[in-house]
Amino acid sequence: MSLYHHQQVHSVRGGFSRRSFIRNVSLGALAAGTLSFHDLMSVSAEELRKQGRSMILLWMSGGPSQFETFDPKPNTSSAGDKQAIKTTVSGIEIAEDWKNTAKVMQDIALIRSMTNKEGNHQRATYQMHTGYVPSGSVKHPSLGSNITREIGDRELEIPSIVSVGATEGAGFLGVDYEPFNINNPGNIPDNVAATVTDKRYQKRLGLLGRLDTEFASRGGEVVVKNHNKIYNKASSLVLSPQTRVFDLNQEPVELRREYGENNFGKGCLLARRLVEAGSTFIEVRSNGWDNHADISETISPRSQEVDAGMAALISDLKQRGMLDKTLVVWMGEFGRTPKINARGGRDHYPRVFSAALAGGGVKGGQVIGASTKDGSAVQDRPVAVTDLFCSICQSLQVEPRKENMSPLGRPMKIVDGGKVINELFS
Repeated sequence: MSLYHHQQVHSVRGGFSRRSFIRNVSLGALAAGTLSFHDLMSVSAEELRKQGRSMILLWMSGGPSQFETFDPKPNTSSAGDKQAIKTTVSGIEIAEDWKNTAKVMQDIALIRSMTNKEGNHQRATYQMHTGYVPSGSVKHPSLGSNITREIGDRELEIPSIVSVGATEGAGFLGVDYEPFNINNPGNIPDNVAATVTDKRYQKRLGLLGRLDTEFASRGGEVVVKNHNKIYNKASSLVLSPQTRVFDLNQEPVELRREYGENNFGKGCLLARRLVEAGSTFIEVRSNGWDNHADISETISPRSQEVDAGMAALISDLKQRGMLDKTLVVWMGEFGRTPKINARGGRDHYPRVFSAALAGGGVKGGQVIGASTKDGSAVQDRPVAVTDLFCSICQSLQVEPRKENMSPLGRPMKIVDGGKVINELFS
């Protein structure tokens, strides 16, 4: 089997699928009294981890304008300078800089009625990653960290959670679920390639182990334990042949051009390769969406980069038969004001904004919810952050009400509140 292809749950070897083998052995052992219900649930959880479900978050840092992306308002005072263009789905129009995305609209569901209250970048970014508003008493884990904890492959040598650009971390879930940060997608990550022989490398690890043991004996057990988790992961990555997954030069030149020769496009291509190799959650970040001035000029370069990368990613996943189990989500921390300000830009506006989803069982070619004619409010089907998060969990088969214990001794749900957006899956 290729290094960069998921192990498929349904693949048959010798006439038996992995799923049927586990189910039959589990039920037989349960009947014989050698397997408890607790053990059976553990087997089921492990089986879920092997299904190869994953999520790619395309994060538009700064708050993308819905008017210049996926909810244009032609012939209104809110329209701005961008024209609306037709897509492959009759009746759905998007802004003119998104020509490639328009061609794959049959695979995309647009939500035009996202609504929230947080209009500060830091607070809204935190909430749109964790599902919780910031609290001084606890650092909440990101949804990506929660998802990785639930369905990530724990035997994977490469990181299960990866961020191309900075993101929210694992919070109280700890270092096991912190994202592996990539600053220059397309290259082998810094300090990953071994610079000494394996023998010398092992000697260095031995010396580090002795130093850690001494430090732990003097009261640093917790620090050493956490450091060792990081060291062990890093060591496995350095010695693993799977580090080649980060080398985009193994992809055809034509495909790299389709994604785009920029950090966002390279990040999307890397995300596809990581999903193939077994990673569970990858965030790809695009900066420059805080368009308080000259939005007509400043938003086009960002839009065109993301348009190419996003459309190529969806098409590539689909062609490889991976889109059904890979959820792609496009969003930012909030939207922008209907009124263009005196500097020719739009200001923060959480009252109504847009998000887009593809794959992962989502029914494409549809629009969910609507904003008013001028885009100043939700007109139909308001969608809260928790609703979106519950729907993401539904796609990935993660229980949103599962509780994890915070350091304060308080159980905290993965998603506290909200309901699944049923239209996404019907």
